[in-house]
Formats: sequence, C-alpha cells, structure tokens
Amino acid sequence: MHSMFDERLWLAWLVKARIIILTFLLGIELAIARLTPSPLPVKLFITSILLWYAFALFYLVLLSFWEEHRIQSLLQVLTDLALVTLVVYITGGVDSSLNFLYPLIIIVASILLPRSWAYLTAALAFILYGTVLELTYFGIVPSYSTTHPELGALQAIIFVNLFAYLAVAYLTGLLAAKLRQVDVKLKHTRGALQNLQAVHENIIQSISGGLITTGLDGHITLVNTAGQKLLERSEDDLLGQPVHRLFLDPLPQVGSERTRTEVRFVTSNSFRKTLRVMVSTLTVPNRETLGYVYTFDDLTEIRRLERDLRMQDRLAAVGRLAAAIAHEIRNPLTSIAGSVSMLSAISGLSEEHRQLLTIVTRESERLNGIITDFLAYSRGKQYQFAKVDLLPLLEDTLTLLENRLIAQKTGICIERHYAVKEAWTLADGDKIKQVFWNFSENAIRAMRHGGTLSISLEAAGDDWQINFADTGSGINPQVIEKIFEPFQSEFEGGTGLGLAIVYQIVQAHEGKVWARSKPGQGSVFVLRLRRAVASGASIAPPSGSRSRGYAESPNSTAAALGERAHG
Repeated sequence: MHSMFDERLWLAWLVKARIIILTFLLGIELAIARLTPSPLPVKLFITSILLWYAFALFYLVLLSFWEEHRIQSLLQVLTDLALVTLVVYITGGVDSSLNFLYPLIIIVASILLPRSWAYLTAALAFILYGTVLELTYFGIVPSYSTTHPELGALQAIIFVNLFAYLAVAYLTGLLAAKLRQVDVKLKHTRGALQNLQAVHENIIQSISGGLITTGLDGHITLVNTAGQKLLERSEDDLLGQPVHRLFLDPLPQVGSERTRTEVRFVTSNSFRKTLRVMVSTLTVPNRETLGYVYTFDDLTEIRRLERDLRMQDRLAAVGRLAAAIAHEIRNPLTSIAGSVSMLSAISGLSEEHRQLLTIVTRESERLNGIITDFLAYSRGKQYQFAKVDLLPLLEDTLTLLENRLIAQKTGICIERHYAVKEAWTLADGDKIKQVFWNFSENAIRAMRHGGTLSISLEAAGDDWQINFADTGSGINPQVIEKIFEPFQSEFEGGTGLGLAIVYQIVQAHEGKVWARSKPGQGSVFVLRLRRAVASGASIAPPSGSRSRGYAESPNSTAAALGERAHG
C-alpha cells in the first residue's frame, strides 16, 4: 500500500531533523574527544559531518523544484545509510555509540517508502554495519576502536544487530501500515465531512429567505447570501454586530407568544423596508442552546400593494361620491351666486349688508373651486400619449414659477440639477406638466419664510427619476403614509385633491411616485417615468391605455405605482 502521507512535508521534516541531529552529534563527539582520551580522528569526523550537512542542504534545495518525492525519499535513505556507516567507522566501529542511527533510518524508510523497503533498508544496514566490523577486525582498514572482541563475540554482535534491525523494520512497518489505514479513513471522513458542510452551506446560501444566526449574547455569527441582499450589507459589515441594532422595531423573543413579527429596516440609501422576522433557538443534540436563528423575508412590496389597494378603494369611493353630488351642488350654487349678484346691484344697501354679500360671493366662489376639483378628479381623463422630452416640460414649468416668485418676492430660489441633456419618455406632456406644477406649488407652500427648491433629473435604471426637494418644515410620518389619498392637505384652503390627481396621472403613465420627509428637514417628492429611446422607433403606450382618447376611471387599479413612505 502506498503512503497516503504528504511526502513533501515529511521530506522537509526529515531534512530539518537531520540537521538538528548532526549538530547534536557533532557537539557531543567533540566534547567527548576534548574531555576524554579518545582515538577519534577529529578532522575526519568533522569532514564527514560537513559532508552530511552538504547533502542535507542539497536535498533541501532539490525538494523545492523536483516533484519526484518517492525517488528523493529513496536517495535520502541510501545516502543516510552510507554516511551513518562512515560515521560509525570513524567513531570506533564496534565501540561506536552511533549505531542507533541505523534504526532511525529504518523507521524513516518505513514511513516514506513501501513496507518492503523497510526490510531492505534493515538488510542494507546489517550488511554495512557487519562489513565495517569485519574489515576492522581483520585489519583490512585502519581501526579506531579501543577494544578487540573475539570473532565469536563479534559475530554475535553483528547478528544481534541484525535481529534488532529486522524487529524495528517489522514493528515500524506495522505501525506505518496502521497509520496509513487511519490516514485513509481520516481522509474519507474528512471528505464526507467537507461534503456535508458543503451541502449544509449550499442549502443555507441557496434559500430565498434571509437567515441570521447569533450567539446567546445576540451578536451575529452567520448571514446567508439572501440575508445580505435583503439588508444590503456585506457579511463583513454584519458579523459580530448586535442583531437588534439592525432594525427599528423590537425583534421577536424565544419563549414568548410573539415568535414572529414585522419590523422596519432602513437601508443605506434611506429607503425603508418592512421585514417579517421569525426566531427559534439554535440547538445541538445532547447540548444546551448555542444561540438563536432569525429567518426573515421582505414584505415591503406586499404591504405597498395592500396600501395601493386600500387607496384605490378610497379613491373609487370618493370618485363615485364626487360624481354623484358635484352636479347637485353646483346647480343651486350657481343660483345662489346669481341671486347674490343681483342683490349687490340694489341701491340703498348698507355697508354691513354689502360686506355680508361680499362674504357670500367669496365663499360661493371657493365652494365652486372645490366642486371643480371634485369634477376634475372624478371625471374620466383623456390622455394624448406621445414621445416627449421631459427637460423642456420641466423648464417651462420652472420658468413660469420662477418669474412669479421673483415678482412676489417670496425669498425662494430654484436650483436645477440635470444629469442628462435629453430625457425622452412616452407621456401626455400637459398632464406631466400638471404633476410638475403640483409638486412645485406644494414645495413653495411649505417654505413660507423662503428657502430653496431643488429639482434634479437623472437616469435610474430603466426609468427617469425627477426629485423635487424643498427646505420647508417637513411632513410628519403619519401624513406621509397617506399623502396621496384625497383630503390629506396640510395647507390652509387646500382641498387635498392635488396629490390624489397626481397619483392618478402617474398611475396612468405606469410610473412611480413617493415622498420622503423628516419634520424640520424638508421634503422630497420623487417621480419615476419609463425611459424611451431618442430615435424615431415606435414605442407602445402604457399597457391598458391608448395614445388617444384614453379615459381613466377613479377606481382603476395601480399598475406599478411604487409609493413608499420614509420616516
């Protein structure tokens, strides 16, 4: 069976161990030669050790670029056998205390090479050791030993070492085989564990809902990919953070009746999301609770659609009510206005009577304006869709508005921030101008003591985004939630139908509109309309509409109106 170990790692370890052992032997032998009378040839011993050092460094360099680790193992074992034999001979042969190096080489061979090589290494060690002893005994080579045993004793020593080497080879071979088997099982177990972990991680990372795990202290330990997308933050930003600081509302608690709830979350670009969060304990069998698991999904779009549906119901009800009573009110109102006008022409009326008639006339006109708004809101609207450039429409509106502001000395200035030179879309130009004018009027009313109205136009994906930002007093969150519903005006004398009409117009264009505001920090009304190419290619009008004669009823459903409320 071939070794399952990392042979390169073992070879690197062998080189380092060899250098340490050589240094230790060099120091010990030199100390012994200096402190006790010894026939050790010091120069020859040092030369042998230096030669061994040179081979060690050579193999260290060879390991860095030669990938044949099995051949390197064989070369190192053979080299070590030869150099150990040389050192044993120099240090006294039969008297040498360094013959313990042979078993070390046999152990290394058992680890790095197949099992048969362990026995072959033991046999070579026996042959080399016996050869040294025989050659010195018979005087063929000079002897550095101080004792001269009899031939029988010498042969006994040789054969004892033979059995010792074979025993070491046998035992280390068994041990290496066991280690290889354990290594194989460990690799298989590790592979199975890695596969299980991969499946576990893939399941967690593949689910569409967000998932967060925390410790008992509430600090985040894991966030899946969907969770990062929903929270619009990276894993590095979330790990280690207290989970309760991510959301504006309290999270559900384990062990209570409220294990799921809806919470608000503010993204990095100040958009607010509604998330449904559920919590459970993170437990392991036979162990205590390790932490908590929070699963969550995005309900923002669902809640928006619900709000749109409720708004459509209200708008439809108001539309039907307005259509039913507007004409009934307007007819007697016209009679009242005519009668008052005739009374005003009578001579001899006192100043008090004339003042009363003036009040009646003024209030009749105001009531007529409200009825007119009712009829404009409830009456079917005709849209003339065509490809138009939003910039000229916006400039026409702002130019008229700017001249009026200068004449009235309101202290309000207008800033323009256009990121493009053309902004083509499919729309009814007059109706879009009405939307622009309504947003601008609301902004001016919010800045009673002067300020700045900033209008920006830029591309946002497949849409054009137009922002109307004022520096007024802002709008409280409760009003923001219902800002496009009828009768929600905060301005004195307003009917509350302006933004409701804007809502209808934007809905007919399949656009999106929403408001952002904080009390004391101004407001921003955002309008998005679909982009169109500037060339003469034909473009289909909004779905469900016609470019001419399209009538919108007050109870038509919202196609893609992205109203959002931000606190």
